[in-house]
Order: sequence, then structure tokens, then C-alpha cells
Amino acid sequence: MSRRSFEVPTAEQVGSDSRVILERLKKHLGEVPNLYATIGYSSHALKGFLEFEDELNHGIFSGKEREAIALIVSEVNGCAYCLAGHTEAAIKRGFSKAETIAIRKGEVENRKLYATLQLAKSIAENKGVPDESLLIRFFMAGYKEEAVIELIGLVAARVFTNYIYATTNIPIDFPEAEPLDAIF
Repeated sequence: MSRRSFEVPTAEQVGSDSRVILERLKKHLGEVPNLYATIGYSSHALKGFLEFEDELNHGIFSGKEREAIALIVSEVNGCAYCLAGHTEAAIKRGFSKAETIAIRKGEVENRKLYATLQLAKSIAENKGVPDESLLIRFFMAGYKEEAVIELIGLVAARVFTNYIYATTNIPIDFPEAEPLDAIF
């Protein structure tokens, strides 16, 4: 049985609340990514997700760190859409293409980022129950409880978008990220 793809909705195919939000996104980003347009089928999901993500953007983790977290969680979930979008965003934030690949593999030299990525990966892989040693390593890297909670929030935000793509199979509107198994 083949999976049906969702259509990416036009502005006329979403409710007025979503239309307003998507128009703001278009002004801010220059275009509306297919993922956000698709979330727009539900104005409540779109508004809630964007508000949640915006709050996390003002938290402990820098923009570069948030992109690294997005990359490793999207790698765990095999989300080609989010890997494409967050690879592009990570490069815009200052990572090289090679660094984005290393992040996806969990192979970074920065001790603090390594602890963060390993914990995020464990949270995603183990449905919120990370390996205790990784949690200890995270605290030893200088983080406090607040950072654990925000990290869980960042993982949850990516799981949401990863699952949107997995369910809808919408077209990817970013340059695709290479699968790790295709990289030597």
C-alpha cells in the first residue's frame, strides 16, 4: 500500500487565522516553507508551534546550538525535510557543510556541544528517557536543570516537525541533505 502525500495548501485552502500567520511568515522569511504551510491546515497547531518555538529561541541555547540540536534529532527521526532545512539554516548560522555532517553523526569536538547533542539524541531515541550517564555528562559540562527542560522542549519541537513531514510526505523545498550512509 502506498502512502498518500498531502497537498501543500494555498492561502485560500487554510483558515483566515492561518492565512494571517502565514502572511507574517512570508514577510519575515521571504517565502513560506512547505512545512509551515502544511501545519497551517490547523491554525491552532501553527500558532501553538510558532509561539513555543519562539519562546525557546530566547532561552539558554544559541541559534547555532539550536540548529545543531535540530540536526541530530532530525537525523534520529530520519526526517529528510528537516535535515534539508536545518542544514541550510546551520550553514547560514556559521557551520560548514562538513560540520553539519559531523553534528548529524554526533561527532563534534566542543565538549559542551558534544554533551548537548548526545543528550538530545538519547532523549529522541529513548522517547524522553535518556541514558543517565549522558544526563550526568550534560550537568558536568556546566548546565543546570533549566537547560535540560529547554533541551527537551527543543527535541519536542523537532519531533513535531519531523512527524508532520513523516505523515504528510510534502515536497522538500530546500536543497536536500546527503544521507549519512552515502557519505564516505
